[in-house]
Amino acid sequence: MRIGIIAAMSSEREQLARLIEGSHTERHGLFDYMVGQLGENTLYIMECGIGKVNAAVGASELITHVQPDVVISTGVAGGIDAGVGVMEVVAAAEVVYHDVWCGMGNAYGQVQGLPPRFACDVRLVEAAASLVSGIPIHTGLICSGDKFITDREELDVIKGNFPDGLAVDMESGAIAQVCYLYGTPFISFRIISDTPGAEAHWEQYENFWDKLADRSFGVVRLFLEHLPSSLSRHS
Repeated sequence: MRIGIIAAMSSEREQLARLIEGSHTERHGLFDYMVGQLGENTLYIMECGIGKVNAAVGASELITHVQPDVVISTGVAGGIDAGVGVMEVVAAAEVVYHDVWCGMGNAYGQVQGLPPRFACDVRLVEAAASLVSGIPIHTGLICSGDKFITDREELDVIKGNFPDGLAVDMESGAIAQVCYLYGTPFISFRIISDTPGAEAHWEQYENFWDKLADRSFGVVRLFLEHLPSSLSRHS
């Protein structure tokens, strides 16, 4: 398969680049892609930039120019559930916006005319859930919005609106929406780098990059290695 991988930040992209050998860079449209093989699949790794607009542009460009069989949003996210710790992984079964409200007749988080939540491809979710890893992998809801959450009150509002939310990020919702519109299989596979609202939250985030990132991104490699060379049809 041709797999498009979207990271928001250079630090995430650098970690992903270590997953493949013999790679080269290609320019398509607005973005550079690091291209290489992992098993039978070809990976196209791009850095879209932070936030929903950058993520949507990146996903649209990726799908238009590369025409991937699968799009994966990966990198780090904040954990917003007591059962999910730093260095653990959330594989999104669903993605929702935590900062969207289109008025009466719409669910909170729903863009009018679109689903209340964007479902990730069940085959990719099952592939993530079946991994045998020393790092726990949780499947569930990722909440996206254009804000880096640090305040406990903000976190409590998000958790109150989405009690089943496991993680929060700034890109997965927009990428999921673009993939929904294009009909492209999608999953967000995110490593927990910090727990917003926790004591010494920023130090927790910095410590992840200083000491834990190399080990944690090994789970991304494990996931990519166990993806099939093609996706069977939905049953």
